[in-house]
Amino acid sequence: MRPPKSQQKSLAKRTGRGLVGKRPNRKFPESGGVLVSEYEEERRNRRPKQQRSRPSTPRADATRAETAPERGDALRPQRSRTFARPAPLAEVMRIAKAMARAGLCSRREAERWIEDGRVAVNGETLKSPARDVGPRDRIEVDGQPLPGAEPARLWRFHKPKGCVTTHKDPEGRPTVFEKMPPDMPRVISIGRLDFNTEGLLLLTNDGELARHLELPSTGWLRRYRVRAFGSITQKDLDVLKDGLVVDGVRYGPIEGTLDQVQGANVWLTLGLREGKNREVRNILASLKLTVNRLIRISFGPFQLLDLEPSSAEHIKRRVLADQLGPEIAQKFNLVTDEEPPAKPARAPRPKRERD
Repeated sequence: MRPPKSQQKSLAKRTGRGLVGKRPNRKFPESGGVLVSEYEEERRNRRPKQQRSRPSTPRADATRAETAPERGDALRPQRSRTFARPAPLAEVMRIAKAMARAGLCSRREAERWIEDGRVAVNGETLKSPARDVGPRDRIEVDGQPLPGAEPARLWRFHKPKGCVTTHKDPEGRPTVFEKMPPDMPRVISIGRLDFNTEGLLLLTNDGELARHLELPSTGWLRRYRVRAFGSITQKDLDVLKDGLVVDGVRYGPIEGTLDQVQGANVWLTLGLREGKNREVRNILASLKLTVNRLIRISFGPFQLLDLEPSSAEHIKRRVLADQLGPEIAQKFNLVTDEEPPAKPARAPRPKRERD
């Protein structure tokens, strides 16, 4: 019977057995070797065990299949993720809606393009957007066929101050689309920010999605950080919860918070659900405040955070689908994943009976 491992080395020291190896022994230089028990020497001389290979991952299997297809490696079953979206003309619709779904422009811009004679259907140049098109119609914009609809995508963009939210400005001012990263595809903005407003701007390649998100009926709250010249109290801001009328324009309820008083200026946080032209500036002007800086910090669930000016960040499709809800997500075909089959419940192990 072998002694325990804890006693093998001490036993070897006492008996002098098991001296193997060529490394000098610091404790016993006269031995000329390292003290190792006979059991350890036998274990070292045995044939080493084959190393167990770790279970392969789907990514490793896919890489192995690409680099060495002759092996015939069996790939593990993966979840099927399909982001395909039906063609924009899978059903009969208005020509402006078909162009918006293709991501060329918004509906309003499509109507202007049609009036300018840039759109043709089956070789006939349209003069009015009152035209329905279907799967068999051939649509051309500026002489080019209407592209197929790409999967709906969404980006966060930090709009800098001093540019307009339009593709082309008649006054020659810089636009937000000129400030975007060079790898950005053709996108349109969801709502607008005026020339001197900075902050979060949502972009998408789907005109129908842009129209849905910018409507007040979507219910997404838009928050702004405002620096204004003048004085105001929190009691004055609480009046905005009921909405107000300014110059004959009705504005809905607004959440206002007084954050800080900085000299002759005040810092405010405003939350509103509409997107009317110069809404924040007009409302604060009625309270005798002059806005000198306006930053949009959030649009619905999406926030500006630490996004650098003139930079964009793609939002995952699943995140957008979760925020829109299953019904709207299905309408835009954002996510069509097939859930994997549920694993069967493991039967409990029988308990061993002790003798």
